[in-house]
Parts: sequence; structure tokens; C-alpha cells
Amino acid sequence: MNVLLSKFTTKHDTAPFSQIKIEDYFPAFQEGIALAKAEINAIVNNPEAPTFENTVVAMDFSGDILDRLSSVFFNLNSAETNDEMQKIAQEVSPLLSEFGNDITLNAALFAKIKTVYDQKEQLNLNPEQTTLLDKKYKSFSRNGANLPEDKKEKLREIDKELSKLKLQFEENILAETNAFELHLTDEKDLAGLPEGTIEAARLLAKNQEKEGWIFTLDHPSYVPFLNYADNRELRKKMAIAFGARGFQHNEFDNQENVLKIAKLRFERANLLGYKTHAHFVLEERMAESPEKVFTFLNDLLAKAKPAAQKEFAQLTAFAKELDGIEELQKWDGAYYSEKLKQQLFNLDDEKLKPYFQLEKVLNGAFTVAKKLYGLNFTEVFDIDKYHEEVTTYEVTDAQNNLVSIFYADFFPRKGKRNGAWMTSFKSQAIKDGVNERPHVSNVCNFTKPTETKPSLLTFNEVTTLFHEFGHGLHGMMANTTYPSLSGTSVFWDFVELPSQIMENWCYEPEALALFANHYETGEIIPIEYVQKIKESASFQEGLATLRQLSFGLLDMAWHGKDPTHITDLKTFETQQFANTQLYPDVKENAMSTAFSHIFQGGYSSGYYSYKWAEVLDADAFEYFQEKGIFNAEVATKFKENVLSKGGTEHPMVLYKRFRGQEPKPEALLKRAGLL
Repeated sequence: MNVLLSKFTTKHDTAPFSQIKIEDYFPAFQEGIALAKAEINAIVNNPEAPTFENTVVAMDFSGDILDRLSSVFFNLNSAETNDEMQKIAQEVSPLLSEFGNDITLNAALFAKIKTVYDQKEQLNLNPEQTTLLDKKYKSFSRNGANLPEDKKEKLREIDKELSKLKLQFEENILAETNAFELHLTDEKDLAGLPEGTIEAARLLAKNQEKEGWIFTLDHPSYVPFLNYADNRELRKKMAIAFGARGFQHNEFDNQENVLKIAKLRFERANLLGYKTHAHFVLEERMAESPEKVFTFLNDLLAKAKPAAQKEFAQLTAFAKELDGIEELQKWDGAYYSEKLKQQLFNLDDEKLKPYFQLEKVLNGAFTVAKKLYGLNFTEVFDIDKYHEEVTTYEVTDAQNNLVSIFYADFFPRKGKRNGAWMTSFKSQAIKDGVNERPHVSNVCNFTKPTETKPSLLTFNEVTTLFHEFGHGLHGMMANTTYPSLSGTSVFWDFVELPSQIMENWCYEPEALALFANHYETGEIIPIEYVQKIKESASFQEGLATLRQLSFGLLDMAWHGKDPTHITDLKTFETQQFANTQLYPDVKENAMSTAFSHIFQGGYSSGYYSYKWAEVLDADAFEYFQEKGIFNAEVATKFKENVLSKGGTEHPMVLYKRFRGQEPKPEALLKRAGLL
């Protein structure tokens, strides 16, 4: 019996990872698709007149086994993959794409949905039901249901090809990341590097039975190397290797993949009657249109660029004065910024790291969630996990009701992609009167404990943990009826609000006092360090904003215009960066070939949403600051109108219900020191 095809008999219905064999996946997908098709056919062939319940609701709850299977498989393909998993992913993705098209291009099913949709004014639906009906109708009308047969067939071909290309893109990045190592044997080359980084590199070499130290492109190795290594040539080597991923004219080259993805997305949008891919995507976003996004990004650019140019001039002068550097290069930026920050604020991450032991920071996030939302996190050891480094928690409310299962997976390894993300193994929904609680996971890449030290985080990693935990809370506290509207199933430019607002607590003395204790002495973080963290929060904010805007504008250049004329990726990219570029170009590097957010993840025509959500989070946190950062009334309003509501209503309606007004950009500009 294939364990993936029946209801799990585990505690809290958690995924039975240890019972899953790799050879189970492909047959499970075949059977899962067949079962889901049968459920759809039952809706289509129901002789009764179409109703909201027997058509729209039935469709939303269909394919449950396939959904669980997909979440287990694709989550592991990101966090614990291998060659076999990747091969299965390549085989399965086109099948899932085809199945998705079988639904959205099913004329008989669309006719039933349309019958219900045309009666919606008479159905007396509540807001959540109205949203579900609109969403289901649009999932057909926006994805080809009204096309003639020949164009439907073309759409299927495009979607199948895109599903393969996106997977190949990500596999190439992982292969390139894993392929590079900087192996050092001369201790002089380690000058400037923090002790913990050196120890981790020595451990890596030891594990490979090599002398010396090994540095990689994984973030806990790469970032401190660029920040602290005194050897400029070695920084250059690391930076070029990182920036060259997918751009080395080898078997893992992503240039063709990027061009094909952009052009196929454009062709698909045209087929559906949209001017560009961005026009298609943004119709279902708060921003609504590419024109609004370009205006938003360019307005911010006008405010940020003068500040960025001033900061860059200051950094250039500082590097010249310190080391006689005539022209600042990309591999110099982080290094001299760190030194300048130390000079201006007498603050560096190595001073702060002893106060940010990973376990204590995580417990701090738990404590903040308890004070705000009454949640309790209890580590449990009787839930299956997919890797020994994963920790598992039961999340309960004040009445001891189960709220969620939470998985935490924090260290880099060979089968895990770079970066940090939140995902789920099971969605929340209310089915047959039972509130099925979600299973949520946070995945990050922090420095592993060494033989002498626990895992100690940089302040940037502390905010990353809180950020992903904010996404996690959005998933955990979901309380909606329908699975497709639950948790983080919201407009993409709203999804970053719960994550980005959580970062604010990392700067507050009242919150830091809960978890920032020295790992050896237990001493609470000194108040002068806290002040320096707050003072330095807007350090080089102009440069940071310019960088984010450059990514958002590059995304819109690929997706908000006709890409069919683009033949050379590097030339195109250089043109797009012209208005935001401060450092000299590096000819061996390209951004797009490793820009996973937009070419593999869900951020195509959506990278602007990080900045968009910053406007929301700055405005929302200002409300907390006015009333108190742990104010129960504000926290309850945020929980009831944002965190628990998922995508049940338009995000601006939910936001105004929480805040009492639309967000004002002034709060962000003030926080960033750009006003």
C-alpha cells in the first residue's frame, strides 16, 4: 500500500516522512491525479442543477490527496533533494500542469461554474463565499476557458514547457552553488574573517578529509566572507563565482531558460488577451496594472537615488582613505560598508552575534507571538521529520486547542536550496464541521553549530528568522472555511505584510530583552547596543532601497514589456540597470540567470511587492507604536483582520478594517530616513 495515497494515520495527520520511499512518489502522482480527475468528473456529471455547494465548494475541496502529496514532494525537492527527486520532479511537473489545464479548459465544468456565477446576486453569499466564487470563475476565464480549441491546445503546450523550464532553472542554480568551493591552505588568507566563520570552514574541510579551510556559496559561508575577508582578490573570486551562477556557458547555463520563460509567458498572456505577462498577473493584485507598479517604483527611486548616490560617495571616499581604493567594485561594497558602520556606530555583527543564539532567537519569536496572539510553542519528539536537523512543535492557544504544527529547518546542506522561505505541508480549512489545522514550515540557511560554539546569528539573520516566522504565523493562524482562501493564499503584494511587520520587533528594546542574552554569560544585550541597532537601522538605506528597486524594475522589464526582441540577456540586463547602477559592471556576472524569485518562484511581475508591503508594514507598525508594541487591542485587530482572514476579502478592505485608514507611504520614508 502506497502511504502517500491514503489518509495519514499519524499524530495530528502529519506527513509520515520515514515511511515514504522515493519509488512511491511517481505512482502516487499518477494515482493522485486519477483520483482528483474522478472527483472533478463527479462534479461535471452531477445530474442536479449547479449550486454553490455542489459545484464551487465541491471543486475547492477536490484533489485533497494530490494536494498533500504535492506539498510533501515539492517541499522536500527544495529542502532535501537529490538526483532521483529532481528526475521525478521533471517527469511529474508536466503531468500536474496538464492536469491543471484539464480543469481550467474543461468546458462542461466552466459552464456549471458560470451558471452559479451568473446567479451570484440572488445567492445571498457572505464575503468569503463571494470571494471563492469570483476566484473560481476567474481561474477559468483568466486561463483560457473562453478560447477556441486550437488556442486551448497551444496554452497546454506553453504551460507544460514552462513547468519544465522553471524546474530546470532551479536545478541549475543548485548545481552551480554546490559545484564551487574556495579551498584555502594559507592562514594569511583568513585575515579579517570572524572566528566562527573560520571554524565552520575548517569543519567543512575536515568533513571532506582535507587540510585548511573550505568556503562555499551557501549564505552562512559566502556573506561573512564578502563582509570581512581582508584579501580583496579572494573576495573578488567569491563574488564573481556567486554572480556567475547560471551564466557560465556550461551545462548549467540558464540564459536560454530565462529567454524562453520570458517569451513563453508573454505569448501565454497574448493568447489570453493581455498585453503582457505583467498585465495578466497584476489584474489580480493590489497594484492592479504595470503602469501603477512602474509609477510606484519610479516615485520611490526619485526619493532613494539621491540618498544612495550620497551614501556611495561616502563609501568610496572611506575606502580610498582607508586602503587607497581608487574605484569601488561590487566585492568591496559589503566589506567597506561593514567597516564604515563600525566606525560610525562602533557596532559590528561579531559584537552582536553572542547575544543571538539561534535557539534563543527562535524562543524570542515564540514569546513575541505569545504576548501578541496568545500562542504557545511546545517542542515535540513524536512527529516524523524529513531530516534529523528539523525540530517540530505543537502550537496551541490559551485554551490549549491545537492551532498548528510547526517545523523549523535552519541549516544549509547539499540537497537544500539557498535562501529562506515559509511553506506548508497541510493547509487549514473547515471540512464537515471540523477545523483542520495547518502544518507550517520555516526553512532557512543559518550557520551551523561548531565544536565550540552554538549557532550564533548576525542581526540580519535575526530579522530573516522573524520575517519567515511572520509568514509562518499567517499560515498557522489561518481560520477560513475554504482551503484555496486560507493562510498565505492572498494577493501577492499583500503576502509580505505579516512577514515584514514581524521584523520591526527585532529593533525594539522591549522585545530584544526577551531573548537577546549572551550565550556564555547570560547577560542581556547592553542598552547601548540596542540604541546602536536602532540608530544604524537606516544606515545605507538609500543604497538598500536602490538595490531592491533595481530588482523590481528588472522584473518588470522582463514581464511588463514585449521580450521577443531580446536576444542577448547580458546586454538587456545592462540596459535595465543603467538608471540604478552605481558599481562598475562585472562582465562575468548576470543577475537574471540566478533570479529564482521571478524565474522559478512566484514573484514574476511581483518583486515590487517587497517594497509595496514595506509601505503597509511601516504604516501598520506605526499603529502598534502609538498604542504599545504588545498592545492587546491592536494585536487582536491584526490577528482578526489580517492573520486569520487569508484571502477571504480584498486586502485593502481587510487592511482598512485593521488600521481604520489606507496606508500612507510617509511612515516608510520616515523609517528609512528618506524624508
